[in-house]
Amino acid sequence: MDDETLLTIETDVADWWTVHRGDSPILGTAIHNGHEVQRSVEKNIALNEEERLREEDPFTEFIIRDVPNRIIFHRSRFAVDLNRARDEAVYLSPEQSWGLKVWDKEPTDEMVETSLLIHDEYYNMLEATLSGLEEHYGTFVVLDVHSYNHRREGADAAPTDPSAAPEINIGTFSMPRRKWAYIVDPLTEALKTFEFNGHHLDIRENVAFEGKGEQTKFIHEKFPSSGCAIAIEFKKFFMDEWSGRPNESALLAMREMITSALPVLEKAIQKGS
Repeated sequence: MDDETLLTIETDVADWWTVHRGDSPILGTAIHNGHEVQRSVEKNIALNEEERLREEDPFTEFIIRDVPNRIIFHRSRFAVDLNRARDEAVYLSPEQSWGLKVWDKEPTDEMVETSLLIHDEYYNMLEATLSGLEEHYGTFVVLDVHSYNHRREGADAAPTDPSAAPEINIGTFSMPRRKWAYIVDPLTEALKTFEFNGHHLDIRENVAFEGKGEQTKFIHEKFPSSGCAIAIEFKKFFMDEWSGRPNESALLAMREMITSALPVLEKAIQKGS
C-alpha cells in the first residue's frame, strides 16, 4: 500500500454517515472518523483543518473495514460530537474541547439546532439498525472504535507516560461488566495475544478512558439484555498526531487484529445464547 488515499474513504461536505449491513451480529463504528464541516459552520470556526484533525480519529474507519456491519460518521466532531449527550454535542466553550477556542464567531441558535438534528437522526438510525440485529441474532456486539492523543505537549515533547496510556484501552464503564464478561474477556485475550508486527500490544481496561461516551451508554440503556457495546481506544501510535501522517504498517496490523477477533466474538455470542 503506497497511496495514503487507500487508508481513507472519499466523502463530501453533504455526507452525514455511511452504513454497511452484513450477515453478522457484530457492528463496528467509527463516529469520530469524520472531518467534514458544513460551510455555514466552517466560516465561524477558529481552528484550521490541521488543528481539527488532531482531535479527530482519522483512520478508525480503515481499522474496522472488515467488520460486516459498520457505521462511519463523516462530519467532524467539531460540527457535532455524537459521543456527547445532546446538550453537549456542539462545543460552545473551551472547557468542552480540550481548552481549544473553537469559534471565531459564536454559532447562531439555528446553526446549533441544525447540528443537533444530525445528532437526533443518527441515534434514530442507530436504534433502528440495532433493533434489526437484535431481531435477527438475539445478542449483538458493538465495537465502538476511537483513538486518543498521547503527545499533547507538542510534536517534540515527551509523550504521555505509558503507565497511563496503554496502546489499546478497553472501555466498559457503561455496561454491567459481569453480565458481558463472556464477551469482553475473550475479546481482550484475543487482542492481547495477537502478534502485532512481531510483538504484543499493551492492552488494559478503563485506564486512559472508561467507555463513558454517549453511544455505549445509549446502547446499554436501549438494549440492556441484547446489546454489548465495547469502547476500543487506540493510542495514536499508528500515526503522527501533529502532522497527520499515518504509519501504514501499523494500520494494516490494527485492521488485521480487529478482523481476527471477529470469529472469537461470534463464538462467544453463540456460546452465551
